[in-house]
Amino acid sequence: MKLKAGDPFPDISVTLDSGEIVPLTQTKQAGCDWKLIVVYRGQHCPMCTRYLNALEQVKNTLQETGIDIIAVSADSKAQLSQHKPALNVSFDLAYGLTLEQMEQLGLYISNPRSAQETDHRFAEPGLFVVNEKNELHVVDISNNPFVRPDIATLISGLQWIRNPDNHYPIRGTYQGH
Repeated sequence: MKLKAGDPFPDISVTLDSGEIVPLTQTKQAGCDWKLIVVYRGQHCPMCTRYLNALEQVKNTLQETGIDIIAVSADSKAQLSQHKPALNVSFDLAYGLTLEQMEQLGLYISNPRSAQETDHRFAEPGLFVVNEKNELHVVDISNNPFVRPDIATLISGLQWIRNPDNHYPIRGTYQGH
């Protein structure tokens, strides 16, 4: 399954590290009506840790642009708790993304290479930006940890899209015949 740009984002709820269950698209920050949803591989992935920590550095810029952030993985609550000391982030972190939810999002899913890596199937990186109408405005899905949007390019692009003077539509909506 592949999510189509412009389609309504699936109604998926996740569990925050606080234990609160929330819709992925729920915005909590004042002035934010869009949501950046980052699906990461889990605590076993040092590239994910670096990427999430780098996103923290631009969190205020995103919020000034009207975009709130959440990151989610298929890790367990215990795995997220073990990972948190390495994550210097203040945005919402969620755990327990299910296989069905990963499929609903059209993510690539991997089996662990060994028990030392992790103990469950996990999603490869995915990034979704959902607009105020709950439409999928931007999507980036990878099948490995080495390909992710460059954060500086992502931020400048989202600022461009959000600028009302640019009248920038959702791209990639052509459906063909």
